Formats: sequence, structure tokens, C-alpha cells
Amino acid sequence: MEDKLFSVKDKVAIVTGGLGQIGKNIAEELYHRDAKVAIFTRHLSEERAESIFPSAHFSRERMAFYAVDVNQKITIETALDQIYAKWNTAPDILVNNAGIDTQPSAPPEVSGPFENFPEEVFREVVDVNLVGTFLMTQAVGARMVKENKKGSIINIGSIYGMLSPIQDIYAYKKERTGIPFIKPVAYSAAKSGVYNLTRYCATYWGKTGIRVNTLTPAGVWRDTQDETFIKNFTEHMPMGRMSRENEYNGAVIFLASEASSFMTGSNLVIDGGWTAW
Repeated sequence: MEDKLFSVKDKVAIVTGGLGQIGKNIAEELYHRDAKVAIFTRHLSEERAESIFPSAHFSRERMAFYAVDVNQKITIETALDQIYAKWNTAPDILVNNAGIDTQPSAPPEVSGPFENFPEEVFREVVDVNLVGTFLMTQAVGARMVKENKKGSIINIGSIYGMLSPIQDIYAYKKERTGIPFIKPVAYSAAKSGVYNLTRYCATYWGKTGIRVNTLTPAGVWRDTQDETFIKNFTEHMPMGRMSRENEYNGAVIFLASEASSFMTGSNLVIDGGWTAW
């Protein structure tokens, strides 16, 4: 028996940053639940798309790839036109997952003290994480309204948008190299803005049936992180570990489906207890 409560079958779903660590897992989950998945990525190559989503396992009838810079409206609108031409409908689901952050391996000129943090880096991070989310939401929401879609928009937040980073986690970088790593302000400022963008759009479109929510993840484990960072980070995590890259899939399906039909303007926190301290 089909579970209609959590069904996304035949829905058209866009995942921005869909070839990244979290994005590819979300896209794969939507696909396996019979959605039609459009992956937006800034740096698209057929080779990369094929290596992550091989055509032998992911039909190009239900999965398509588009070169989209979320800060360039023309690329967004062009891709939306192509989606309509392919599936004859506007999107039902948008997952605003594209984002950039400063990693502990970043050079000191972009990860130094707040007093010296470069304006151009701040603008770049805010542009991708906040302005890009705005532009995608604006463009997709307009098409949902035009076709009278009762769609779901899911914005990806961050624990560092809800709380300030714990700088002690990164103190070992100075002890090891003599150069401090300060978790920068830009990502936190940008992600915090996403929450009120979500609330604004939820109230603006509330009576149309378009729902807008935020999903807040915590740190995701990857094999390129150094052991000291992982140790320091997980010491602050009540569950004692970082998340696995697929542990947000269930929350996305919940937010995308009728299971969350009376939920809008909310923040679903999946963070291993980080914000519970």
C-alpha cells in the first residue's frame, strides 16, 4: 500500500547544490521516492553528474541537471523554463541547499580575526547563502503562484545561524601552526538571515498553500576533516558524533510531503542536540 502521507511521487523537485555532500543525498532520496528531480549546480559537467548519478541507475527521464548560479537570475529563469519544457509543469518542491562556508583548512587571509575579515569575502558568502536563497525562492515561488501550486520550499539553515560558533573548537589550529583560525562571521550572518526570509515568505504566501520552512542541520562528517577538529566538535555534541550525510533525508521528505501540511514558517532542527545545551 502506498504511503500517501509522505508521498512525493510525480512531484517536480529542485535541489540546489545537488551534487554536494548533503544535496546529492537529498536528490537521491527524492528520486527513489518517485519524484522528478532537477539538480541545480554552479559547476556542471557531464562527467561529474554521471559519476554521482550514473544514468544506468538514475533515469534521465526523472533526473535532470542544470548549470545554475543562484546569484544570477537569468540562469535560474532559463533552468525553470527548461524544467517546464521537460515536465510541462512548474516545480512542486524547492530545496535551497546551495551554500558556501569557510573550512578549518582555509588560509589565514579569509579566516582571521573579525577586525580584519575581508569585506569581499563577507559579501561573497552572504550572496550565495542568503541572496541566492532569496532569488531562488522568489523565482520558484512566482511560478508556483502562477500555476496555483500548493508547493513546499525548504531552506537549509545551520546551527551557526542559530548560535554563534564555539571558537574554542578551532583553537588547536594556532597551537599547531602558529596561525589562528577564527570561524568567520559571514556564514553565521547569512544563515541567520535565512530564518526570517523563511518566516516572511511563509506569511506572505500562507493563503496560497505554498509552505516555506527551514531545516537546520549540524556538522556533517567527511573523511577530509582532521581528527582534532572532529574530536573537538563532537565533544560539544550531546550525541557524541557528527551527522552522517544522509541523516537529513527523512526531514526533507517530511517537509516536502503532506505529512507537514499544516507546517509553515517553522524551523526543523536536526542537530544531534547541539542547540539543546
